[in-house]
Amino acid sequence: MATLQNKTVVVVGGSSGIGFGVALAALQSLASVVIIASSNASRVSNAVERLKSHKLPGEVRGEVLDARDAVAIKEFAAKIGVVDHVAWTSGDLPPGLLDGTTPGQAFYDGAFTVRFWGPYIFVQSARFHPGGSLTLTSGSLDTKPRPGLSATSGVVAALEGLTKGLAVDLAPVGVRVNVVGSGAIWDHFPSEMKESFDQLVKNSQLIGRLGTPSEIAEAYIFLMKCGYITGQRVNVDGGIALA
Repeated sequence: MATLQNKTVVVVGGSSGIGFGVALAALQSLASVVIIASSNASRVSNAVERLKSHKLPGEVRGEVLDARDAVAIKEFAAKIGVVDHVAWTSGDLPPGLLDGTTPGQAFYDGAFTVRFWGPYIFVQSARFHPGGSLTLTSGSLDTKPRPGLSATSGVVAALEGLTKGLAVDLAPVGVRVNVVGSGAIWDHFPSEMKESFDQLVKNSQLIGRLGTPSEIAEAYIFLMKCGYITGQRVNVDGGIALA
């Protein structure tokens, strides 16, 4: 089995949730250096300590990055130097996905700024070793839209288009680009909402439970290690499209 030995892995959004799961899985796959980045300095520091507590052999570093700031993204790309694999998991869920209301304009602006424009700006300045990869993060609402969330579905669908375009643009320099279509995970929801949302999930997908960050992270690690896949979307969503 391939490993990430001698590889540098960057996880934007790596202080919690799926991003933290990817960072931990990269260390477990023997990555030499794992760099996590997020906008909150204390959360970054805490996540670095949590990763180090597993006492895995790789080096762990943390960086503060506001993924809404184009200048900060370019400076971050320059600071980290040449890398092998980047997972872009940054981006918060809108309140509307939790309480049934329609997300406001601020969410759509933020979603495109962080999840769409963020990685697009990053790759203009980033330096990858040949054979490297960039993995974006989308969701499942374009596969199975919910009432009142058409714009959110559009945000998710746009990421697949960006993935394919970047895969074509970066192929000449030996960089692969893919996207993970994530289902809902436990870390997305406040504790008081988990029971009710878990019941909703049981009625809407084949695997009747919320996912875990470690389960979603498996897809990112696969996409990093497999050198023969690019421009693709891997859905890890509990079979929501078939329910």
